[in-house]
Amino acid sequence: MPERNEKLVLKYICKVCIGKRTYLISPHDIAKAICNKAVLSINEIDEIMASLSLQNYIDFVVSDSKNGYYYCVKLKKKGQTYLSDSKKQKKAMLMLVLRSIFLATVSFVFGLILKAIFKS
Repeated sequence: MPERNEKLVLKYICKVCIGKRTYLISPHDIAKAICNKAVLSINEIDEIMASLSLQNYIDFVVSDSKNGYYYCVKLKKKGQTYLSDSKKQKKAMLMLVLRSIFLATVSFVFGLILKAIFKS
């Protein structure tokens, strides 16, 4: 599972790279898009891109241009399903918490009933 900064970059890439096409994304675009949540240097973004590639979320190639360099990014199958998988995971975690709260409440009420029955 990706760490926090990797998740931010991956979410941005997933939103930009819709479908199975290849997209050009500059590291500056990535930094600008996530600047309100995290401040990343270009070197950190390079490391994150390499890490995401090793984790089979993306394929990317660095392409030089007059204005710097760009990433030619294509989402792999795992990257294409990342947003929906993370939503499912959050929903499952919420259901687990709600179920735990419900069972704790039922156990407490049941305990009070048993205490009242055996006290008299």
